[in-house]
Amino acid sequence: MKKGVVILGSLILAFAFCLPAVAQPSAKAVETIVIDSFDQETEWTWNVISSRFAADGYPIVKKFDGMPNSLRAFHRNDDPAPQVLGVKIAFDRKGDNWFEIFPEKDGEPYEPEFLGTVTQMDFWVWGANYNYMLEVMIRDADGRVHVLDAGSLLFQGWRNIVLNIPGSIRQHSRYRSGRPDLTFVGFRVRSALREAVDDYVIYFDQIKYTTNTLSNIYDGYELRDADFGESEGSSSGAAPEK
Repeated sequence: MKKGVVILGSLILAFAFCLPAVAQPSAKAVETIVIDSFDQETEWTWNVISSRFAADGYPIVKKFDGMPNSLRAFHRNDDPAPQVLGVKIAFDRKGDNWFEIFPEKDGEPYEPEFLGTVTQMDFWVWGANYNYMLEVMIRDADGRVHVLDAGSLLFQGWRNIVLNIPGSIRQHSRYRSGRPDLTFVGFRVRSALREAVDDYVIYFDQIKYTTNTLSNIYDGYELRDADFGESEGSSSGAAPEK
């Protein structure tokens, strides 16, 4: 009896090792993808809006030459000249003031899509040592905007911010008609109630994210959005009118 079990087990193991490699695909491909480095033109630009007590002529958004010192070692001579995104703001009174920086395309807010399943976002931000708070806004597969706390801006100069994406946020809809991916909405900066607000600047660089690009890819994925050529109001399975 034991001899039969051993033989059967050996046959099962031999069969498993003979299976083609395609039957056991890798389900993980971790990549880091840059949303914007500000060093060259993209399909979108950046804009800024603010709460109602902004001083006349503010906020201002503009690119400047420069980069964090920690990134200089990765900059090659044939790369585009390094640039950063800067915002300047002034308010007429202290209080719960805020402004938002976001991508824009054709004069409308634009939300770049995240590929795969995102685990982290990271970016460089230049703090002016003011008691302000930074938030990151993302939109989930159900269309809800989530505001993630990115911490205090009470520091001087450049700092790399690494932000974990909560697993509770739905990144992919199970419906074909649902939103295909998580999207990046923008940044929000809030002043502390008693902090100075008459002359504030902030800069951003190297906005990127870490993702598993294969997490939502399956056998037959390309058929998800196949074009059936249907016209509006028509159905090939409808019975002819009498």
